[in-house]
Order: sequence, then structure tokens, then C-alpha cells
Amino acid sequence: VQLQASGGGLVQAGGSLRLSCLASGRSFSRHAVGWFRQAPGKTREFVGSISWRGDNSYYADSVKGRFTCSRDNAKNAIYLQMNSLKPEDTAVYYCAADAGGRWYSDSLGTYESWGQGTLVTVSS
Repeated sequence: VQLQASGGGLVQAGGSLRLSCLASGRSFSRHAVGWFRQAPGKTREFVGSISWRGDNSYYADSVKGRFTCSRDNAKNAIYLQMNSLKPEDTAVYYCAADAGGRWYSDSLGTYESWGQGTLVTVSS
């Protein structure tokens, strides 16, 4: 599975952005997808994930209630809607897929396919 994330940009605090992750490859619709982010000088961290059917999701406490994962398997697309953005949300955001369908995992090692990142910058 190949993944490509897009939709990053510069936004003011309190604003919104929607990231997209387009996938190619066989049987992608059975993959769980996770979103991760990496701020300058920090390690990559889990943001949220979604099951292959889109009926289950899991979020880091830092984004719960502000970020929402969704997917459209007909389009091989996964989305991360980010609302009420804060300066501390500034990071490169990555999407990643797990053929094992483990949407409940926040571990980087669970996800075997990674896209290139897209930069989100939130100004104060």
C-alpha cells in the first residue's frame, strides 16, 4: 500500500484544516489507518486512528474532541478533520496503514505502510 498525505498549511489558532490521505494498492479498504505527527525536536506521536469500516476510532487525549478521523473506501481516502487548532498542534502529520486492521493501536510499530508527511503550522 502506498500512501500520500496532503492538506497541510498555515492556519491561525482556533482555525480548522482537513488533511487527506490517498492510498493505492490492493485491499486497502481492509486496512486500519492511523495519523501521527512529529513536531520539531520531538518524537513522532500518535494522533488518531480509524478502523477499516470506519465504525471505530481512537484518539490521543491531546486531540480528543477536536480532531476527527473519517474515510471513504470507495475513494481510497482517509481524512483528518482538525478543529480548534492550537500552536502546539504544529507538526508534520503522517498517515499510516496496518493490514492487520488494528485501529485500536497507538504504536508506530503497528503500522507498516507510511506516507510522506504534510506540514501543519498553527500561528498564535
